[in-house]
Amino acid sequence: MAWPVTLHHGPLTLRPLRAGDRAAWTELRSRNGDWLRPWEATMPPGGGARPTSFRSLAHRLTRMARRGQAMPFAIEVDGRFAGQVTVNNIVRGSANFASIGYWIGQEHAGRGLIPLAVALAIDHCFRVEGLHRIEVAIRPENTNSLRVVEKLGLERCGYAPRYLHINGAWRDHVLFGITAEECPGGLVARLEASKTQSSQE
Repeated sequence: MAWPVTLHHGPLTLRPLRAGDRAAWTELRSRNGDWLRPWEATMPPGGGARPTSFRSLAHRLTRMARRGQAMPFAIEVDGRFAGQVTVNNIVRGSANFASIGYWIGQEHAGRGLIPLAVALAIDHCFRVEGLHRIEVAIRPENTNSLRVVEKLGLERCGYAPRYLHINGAWRDHVLFGITAEECPGGLVARLEASKTQSSQE
């Protein structure tokens, strides 16, 4: 896998999450606790221990990246830490599949940054990593995240009851997916074409 890798588009940069992001990551998440908590993954009883510090989280994600199991990207906007996009559950072989999760600070929301970040990551997965399919799982109540996949043109492909343990309980999720054949020109290009069309209407 081509890792570490850094991706750029305009003011937005995706680059590997690193231990040195601790202060910025902690400050941003502390300031956005109420904004993020309803959508945060939690560990169910008996599910094992979560990393107890940002440093242990960063080290675990880095190990997974080195094994080709994940791509943990930090989102930077104009050089400032703004959130994360993580390509995880990478499966090779006949599936050639991965899933994507993301979060961003509330002060950066509504500016089209997360759709662009997800588009950059998916384009990299398809064009460089040779993956075939990407999925995104979203709680039905998460209207902000649903708008992200709508802007990107990802199709709903399923409904998963009690799919992930989120904010202390098992939560239903809607599944969205896209394959490499569905976006031969890339998702960033699709997103920009959609913006241009909207501005002309």
